[in-house]
Amino acid sequence: MIVQRVVLNSRPGKNGHPVAENFRVEEVNLPDCVNEGQVQVRTLYLSVDPYMRCRMNEDTGSDYITPWQLSQVVDGGGVGIIEESKHTNFTKGDFVTSFYWPWQTKVILDGNILEKVDPQLVDGHLSYFLGAIGMPGLTSLIGVQEKGHITAGSNQTMVVSGAAGACGSLAGQIGHLLGCSRVVGICGTPEKCLFLTSELGFDAAINYKEENVAEQLHKLCPAGVDVYFDNVGGDISDTVISQMNQNSHIILCGQISQYNKDVPYPPPLPPAIEAIQKERNITRERFLVLNYKDKFEFGILQLSRWFKEGKLKIKETMVNGLENMGAAFQSMMTGVAGLGGRRVGVCVGAAKLPVPRSNCFRQEPEDAPCGQNSGPTDGRTAARGCKATLLTQLAQHLTGKAYHFLEEYEHNRKVSLTLN
Repeated sequence: MIVQRVVLNSRPGKNGHPVAENFRVEEVNLPDCVNEGQVQVRTLYLSVDPYMRCRMNEDTGSDYITPWQLSQVVDGGGVGIIEESKHTNFTKGDFVTSFYWPWQTKVILDGNILEKVDPQLVDGHLSYFLGAIGMPGLTSLIGVQEKGHITAGSNQTMVVSGAAGACGSLAGQIGHLLGCSRVVGICGTPEKCLFLTSELGFDAAINYKEENVAEQLHKLCPAGVDVYFDNVGGDISDTVISQMNQNSHIILCGQISQYNKDVPYPPPLPPAIEAIQKERNITRERFLVLNYKDKFEFGILQLSRWFKEGKLKIKETMVNGLENMGAAFQSMMTGVAGLGGRRVGVCVGAAKLPVPRSNCFRQEPEDAPCGQNSGPTDGRTAARGCKATLLTQLAQHLTGKAYHFLEEYEHNRKVSLTLN
């Protein structure tokens, strides 16, 4: 059987910017034989995330995560359906996911790296397991809970940079749900600003490319900033920190503005900003979501519940064609991947989800364009059967700079690839 795959064509260099041409699509033969303990899967969604930038380097900066090899298939988070199984835990038709999913239309995998997923948790939107009801959602939820120190009724103001991305868009909504009285987002286009305020419930948004961030923060956060969900680092973060209150808190989710630079993580603050941080007793602790794996199952259920209740808005954009994977990666890193908060996907054919009609699902019309699901119904069937194992697969393997990269879906340009 001939299948398509994406391989690493070239490296951008530690200080270079990834481009579409760093990746190449090619055809290969899929073996006919599935051995004991293996499964053959058809890929439905693949995820492209900021942490992958370090894997494009020959040296990832860590002994605990390996670089992608030139002319070899690349891998990352993926969701698919089992077509043939010789593993005791899986049968044909199971939906499964893994962090080690090759960027390939069909593939034979060791069943031990896979985990079943329950479509009812996401009303049939399987790609959400790579986004809002997956690691980005957990990063946002646990980060706000553990590092934000939000107290309902205390009139706290939260600012989110990279607010139109997968983590930022969720973090702002979660901030409101947990009790922040005001949430202000920072993003890069008027469309994204409108998206944050009109669809996600942000109280205000700042376009850093067209507006003076310091002046707008002073205007929109008259009582100062109590919680800062930092996805970008750099000048924007320095400006926000300068307007933070005494005993306030920074949730250090990511620093995407620094990822194409050979600098340590987290990057040190400029002396003047570091002085402000110390004088005002602002916490800025490194946040590693994989250190909280005991909270994953509850977190997934909470995110699913908010989603089903309509309290957590999730947006996705799909792009057609496996050949667009490189362009999708480039757009994710540069922040131009669709409207804010939307995971951008590449669709090959029609990825229909064969799930039964029920109060949890709305059947997608037969002629619906790929990736444009008609959305959930008002069903309130309780989330159940969540397994958090897949979200801890890398906890034993990653540490240091690369360990942090894994969970940084921060600038939150989360990109998924949809295949059939």
